[in-house]
Amino acid sequence: MDDPSLSDGSSSPSQYDAKLEAQSHQDPSTNLSLWKRLARHLTPWRSGHDLDQNVQFTTSLMLLCAFASAVSSGNLFYIYPVLNKAAADFGVSYERASLIPQLLGGGYGLGILFLCPIGDIARIRPTILTLATLATGAWLGLCLTSNFQVFTALCFLNGFFTVSPQLLIPLVGALAPPALQATAVSIVLAGLMMGLALPRVITGIAVQYTPWRNIYWAAFGLQCLLVLVMYLFFPDIALPEAPSKDGTLRYFERYSKILGSILKLFVTKPILAYGCIVTMLTNAVLASFWTTLTAHLAAGPFHFGPLQIGLFSLIAVGTTALIPVYSYFCIERYTTYVVSTLGLLYGLTSIALDIFIGSPLSIGGPILQALGVDFGLQVASVSYRAAIYRSLEAQDINKATVIFTCCAFLGQLMGSAVGNALYANGGWIKVGIFHAALTGATLVVVCLKGPKESGWFGWTGGAPLRLEDAPGKPTEIPTAEVRDING
Repeated sequence: MDDPSLSDGSSSPSQYDAKLEAQSHQDPSTNLSLWKRLARHLTPWRSGHDLDQNVQFTTSLMLLCAFASAVSSGNLFYIYPVLNKAAADFGVSYERASLIPQLLGGGYGLGILFLCPIGDIARIRPTILTLATLATGAWLGLCLTSNFQVFTALCFLNGFFTVSPQLLIPLVGALAPPALQATAVSIVLAGLMMGLALPRVITGIAVQYTPWRNIYWAAFGLQCLLVLVMYLFFPDIALPEAPSKDGTLRYFERYSKILGSILKLFVTKPILAYGCIVTMLTNAVLASFWTTLTAHLAAGPFHFGPLQIGLFSLIAVGTTALIPVYSYFCIERYTTYVVSTLGLLYGLTSIALDIFIGSPLSIGGPILQALGVDFGLQVASVSYRAAIYRSLEAQDINKATVIFTCCAFLGQLMGSAVGNALYANGGWIKVGIFHAALTGATLVVVCLKGPKESGWFGWTGGAPLRLEDAPGKPTEIPTAEVRDING
């Protein structure tokens, strides 16, 4: 399937400009629309498309979104392996320097809440390019400043603007045909997860040989490359807009309504509510595990240094690569409760092995738990995200992503705080019991509602194992059909 262009791929820049100009004359209210003018100037002609047609799902678009998700999400995690060196460079205590990742995370959470709804009222291309450019500008400030207060403020802004992945994931989910939806979403999610794991590994190794500022400069170059690639190849996606005399008021009203509709969607769609609970609990375990693992490996009997601890994150890279494979062979073929239960049982087993027979296993205990937690629990989260995308209308997917991601973020905050407190008071065993309890609670949540139950609780309709729209079976929507994220 060819990449989207103006119509048949042979249109020229002048033809594309003429199309935009003609649309502007047909709807006079758009003449003063700043957002439309921005979209026009930020769109190379080969990345545009016929404004009467929707963008098609392609493998190249999916991989581009995965690459953008990896680079963008990496901004949040470069600081972790170099936090002690940054503290020394700024002349502050390690405790005060720990404010940096907290502000990154806080900015990211607020960005999800307040910026992601823009995906339903504004064209996705200029939105992505604007966010990426602002994040890159904030990162340049991080590379240059030597003032700790300025550095922390820029970290907050960088986290606030680093929400592009949460716009790209629902985009791919809405454009992908049903038979490939879970695989497509999991590949973009894999890019996001790679952005979480690889910076820790690379930075942990590089900081042994070069100043931490050089790592930030390399990351700045990577972000500049991302802006260039997205400018050249990310397509422009049509956003149907009702005529209005006051475009600014229209956007404000729609934005306000979307914020309200997000909560309404949560309380009226059981699959979304269940998915949010599952992802909050699983992310709490993931955050607790990776936060306390550093202290566990640095202490006895392991006494690992920063390099060995950084290399431990390679486990997350391996499990991330397996999730798209599992999605294609399992999540797209079997019902949500089946694939989620299998993943959660695998995670619970690995946690139990580390807790109860961890000493004989030595380093094998944390490795087993890392494999089980990072793969099994993420599988449950991915399967519910895929189920949400299958169940909701295209215009609701971005709204669902906002609340889904906010719940994941809340889970991470809870997991980090509780995990650190438990480790300080009871060590690795108490942390493991906490992980086991949350994983068990997630299993209970999964079992409260069957795949055919239309209400909030129960198993009406039985417990089928396979999805009706598994790959290779007829689906209601042909794979060639085009769908638009903006409805």
